[in-house]
Formats: sequence, C-alpha cells, structure tokens
Amino acid sequence: MHSSCRIVFMGTPEFAVPSLKALAAAGHRIVLAVTQPDRPAGRGRKLEASAVKRAALEMGIPVFQPKSIHLPESVRMLSEAKADLFVVAAFGQILKPVVLSIPAQGAINVHASLLPRYRGPAPVQWAIIRREAETGVTIMQMNEGLDTGDVLSTATVGIDATDTGQSLLERLSHVGADLLVETIRNYDRLKPLAVAQDHTQASYAPMLKKSDGRINWAKSAEDIDALIRGTIPWPGAYTSMNGKRLKVFRAKPETGLLDAPPGTVLRSPSDELWIAAANRPISLLEVQIESGRRMPIGMFLKGHPVPAGLVLS
Repeated sequence: MHSSCRIVFMGTPEFAVPSLKALAAAGHRIVLAVTQPDRPAGRGRKLEASAVKRAALEMGIPVFQPKSIHLPESVRMLSEAKADLFVVAAFGQILKPVVLSIPAQGAINVHASLLPRYRGPAPVQWAIIRREAETGVTIMQMNEGLDTGDVLSTATVGIDATDTGQSLLERLSHVGADLLVETIRNYDRLKPLAVAQDHTQASYAPMLKKSDGRINWAKSAEDIDALIRGTIPWPGAYTSMNGKRLKVFRAKPETGLLDAPPGTVLRSPSDELWIAAANRPISLLEVQIESGRRMPIGMFLKGHPVPAGLVLS
C-alpha cells in the first residue's frame, strides 16, 4: 500500500492510543477517529472521554462517537470518510458486513493475543491468570466473527513473573503499534498471504467480572499470584477477612511446609502475613482493607494485627 493512505481509526482504551499515534507518525492521514460514547467514571460518575477521544482531539483528528456503528447515520458517516482502510484496536463494538465492506482495502484489527488463542475482550488479563509463558499481538483481516479473521502478521512477547494486566497491556500496545505500521507498509504483499486461523485451537477471553477477582485459597500459590497480577487494574483480587473485604495488590509464593487448610493465616515473621494455599504458603505484600488505604503489609499489620489460625474466605 502506498506510504500515505486514508484511514478511519476505531478504538477506545489506552491500549489503542500508541497505534493511533504511530499511524499518524508514519504519514497516514487519519480522517476520522471512531470511539465509544463518553461514560460515567470515578466516584462522582462524571462523564469521561475515552483515551482515544482525548488523543485524537489533541492531534486535531475529528471524533465520532456512535451508540452503534451500524445505525444508518453511522454507516453514512463512515462511507463519506472515503477511507482506504479501517483500522480497529479495542474498539468495543463488533463490525458487521455493512461496515466492513465500506473501505476500499478492507478492515484490519490489532488484537493483544496470538490468535486463535484468547479471542475476546480480555486476552491480556486471562493470559496472565492462566499462567501463559508468552502472548503477543496479531494483526488480522477483519470478518464478521469475533477475532476470527485471517492473520496478516504476529509478534510474540514473553510474560514476566512480575507482569500485571496493566504492565503487559502497556508493553503490548507499543509492540502492536509498531507491528501495525509495518503490516500496512507491506499490506499489498501480506494480504494475499494472510493465513486462516485454526478454529480448533481457539480459546476465549471473556470480559472480567467483579467476582473473577475473588481469591480461591484452595488453588496453588502460583495460581493465586497470577490471579492477583492478572486482575490489576480491574477488577482487582480480594478476599474476606473478619467479614471485611481485603484487596490484595501484591503477593509472593513462599517455600515451606503446610500444616493448615487453605486460607488459614500461618505463623510468620512479625511484619509478614503468610496464608496457606493448596501447595505452599503465599505471602501478602500489599493490601487494602475495606474503607482503608492501600499499604505495604508491614504498615497494615501495625494497625490491624492478624492472628495465626484466622481463616480468610
């Protein structure tokens, strides 16, 4: 494809912003940025613009926020943009054929997994929770399925033992932006070589629910650690202590013998809090009790002594 093409960009969260900026930096003309409507956020439930809307306005790109991309006025607006290509990155609405057929060169998607694994809205979080060693980014040709299109290019990224949903998503957003620019540069060559996904190998990464953050102490210490990291920044991992919700932000599997059922507070060094998991103890490093502040465990224990033998649920 020629070095400058007309692009309609569709994206919503922070993950999509590096792709938007990289396309502009590569000399492409972003004729329209399409993003989700402003949503209530924070304690005051004030309407908040998406990360893509904020970035697009700073860049002087017109913004369009349809309730549905398939309404007749949305389809008309997209048609009038006369785009060579639609580029989609975590937009939040599935595109039907009426929209996919508009751009001359089709529509491509930046997805934060190695497809066909982890299709769906939360691939990064589930890859950590399920303790994958690596993940990556796939650029695919869009069809009307959910992340089922032919693969144009991929980049693999290792998952570190300290990665959170937030840190890994941030890293993948930049890898994805670079891969996107390179894929569009070689689009004419890559398009006929696009590889159909093996649907028998597909797995799904559903949207996380609040309840997905509840710690099951009957799992291994490694699984619990992965859940804690994978649910950052949302919904966050939590347990129940004396009837109050205790959020856990960081933990570390320890070595040691267990002589107590899962969830039991173990005898541990004075400024540490060790809990029995299925296979070994896990040490909680940073927590927040309901209506309290987030704090390192040593500071927390000064104000909230936790006796050995107490059971968390």
